[in-house]
Amino acid sequence: MERKKSGITVWFTGLSGAGKTTISCLVEKELRLLEHKVELLDGDIVRQNLCKGLGFSKEDRDENIRRIGFVAHLLTRNDVIVLVSAISPYRETRNEVRQRIGNFVEVYVNSPLEICEERDMKGLYKKARDGEIKKFTGIDDPYEPPLNPEIECRTDKETIEESVFKVLGKLAEEGYLC
Repeated sequence: MERKKSGITVWFTGLSGAGKTTISCLVEKELRLLEHKVELLDGDIVRQNLCKGLGFSKEDRDENIRRIGFVAHLLTRNDVIVLVSAISPYRETRNEVRQRIGNFVEVYVNSPLEICEERDMKGLYKKARDGEIKKFTGIDDPYEPPLNPEIECRTDKETIEESVFKVLGKLAEEGYLC
């Protein structure tokens, strides 16, 4: 199949600890091996650089996602495969970014809260449960799962490799991989 000329944004959304960064990093590695132009925008790294100073209110979270979406849009229109790994808890803001970008695949990295808490290397869920962190997504701030994601990765039921294969398979099916 011939590769389309345009780029695409692959937006990984899900709770902290669901596996977004792990999957997106492995997808990035595979795309680089295939010599594709690819950029990974990880929510934690973007927040430290592009979105420094934003808090965790709904307004600030929405602004954070809009900024990530703006950068993804610029890269996508320049024929880059953009991988965004960000909790992006609010459905309306994700849909707004989808509309702006156009070439967009939403990947719901789905794992039950209990599993995400077990995987929590930074201890963020414990701090949220102990009241040390306020407005933590999944604890005292909502996460709105996608209603119709193009891909759902069930990281509690499938291997990371299976999840990566789903994403690469969708990109190939849509003509973004040669």
